[in-house]
Order: sequence, then C-alpha cells, then structure tokens
Amino acid sequence: MLNSIQINTETIDALGLDKEQREHLLNHIEEVLIALRRVIRATDLHSKYLAKTTGLTAPQILLLQTLRDKGQVTIGELAQEMSLSQATVTTILDRLEKRALVYRQRSKTDKRKVHAYLTEAATETLKSAPIPLQDRFTREFSKLDEWEQAMIMSALKRVAQMMDAQHIDASPVLDIGLLDRYEDEQDVVKMPTKRR
Repeated sequence: MLNSIQINTETIDALGLDKEQREHLLNHIEEVLIALRRVIRATDLHSKYLAKTTGLTAPQILLLQTLRDKGQVTIGELAQEMSLSQATVTTILDRLEKRALVYRQRSKTDKRKVHAYLTEAATETLKSAPIPLQDRFTREFSKLDEWEQAMIMSALKRVAQMMDAQHIDASPVLDIGLLDRYEDEQDVVKMPTKRR
C-alpha cells in the first residue's frame, strides 16, 4: 500500500474523496510508481550489464551499430540518424576513438566532411555485445496492435508531462544519465581482455 511509501497526500485529501475512493486512487498511484521504478531499474541494470560485458555505454554501442549498419557517414548524418546533437555524437566519438574503436577521416572529395569508421576491434566487440534494451523494447512493441501502441505512447507522453519532463532533450536510447557522460576514474569500466 502507498502508505508505506512516504508521500504527501494533501493533494489527494483535498479532493474530498470517501475512504474507498481514496484507497482506490492511492492503490493506482502505487501501481504506477512501481511500474515507473521497474522501468528505471531495468534501464539501470541493463546499462550496468552493458558496461560490465563490453565496457561501453548504451549510446556508445548504438553509435557503433549505426556506423556498422550505415557504412560511410558524416558526423552530421550520424547525429541525425541517432536523433542526437552533433556535439553529443562528437563527444561519444572522441571517447570511442581514444579506445581505438572508431577513427575519423576527412573526405577525399569534400574536405569539409569528416567520416567515421569502425575499427576491427569495434566489429569484434559488436559481435559479442548484448542487444541494447531499446532493441528488445522495439521488438516487443512492434508485436502490439496499433491501438495498443497508441495507448502506450499517449500514456507515456502524459506521464512525462505530469513529471514536467516533456521539454527535456532525449533520444531513443534507454540508458541512465547523460548520453555523452564523462567517466570518473572510479567509474571507468575496463574493456574486457581476451583470454587465450
């Protein structure tokens, strides 16, 4: 019951509901909060699993997958494909380049354009990388009827609005924290070494 979760019920009390209506509303609120917490927790656990198994974040894996799937692309095209700003993509590329997973090269035909490419190490990493959480979500979401998809979209947009989060910049990556977050020395996850 929600009474075990410490929340301010003044707003609910001000509605003037009878005891049964109040309990019913509190139960619904509790179910919604638990569902939201499960989504947040699943995202957090999957992010930690990705970091542990690959040493990469979900946005880094998504960027590598996009490069693999699209081939030769400019940084701007990559940013557009991933629904991220060019600055965010550049920061992610910087980190991946330091780890020798990507390299950038100026176009031979148009010196203003810079293309990003995967290294062999990145290709090998992607072969064993677990699928990102949004891929699993995409697979399951696509199985739903259109009316059910519309209900979920509508409900989640409303939840974002209720939490005053509709203006927060976001991309379709299920991950906790900033997409181009910096790694503190204590938070750095080492790339797994190959056993011989």
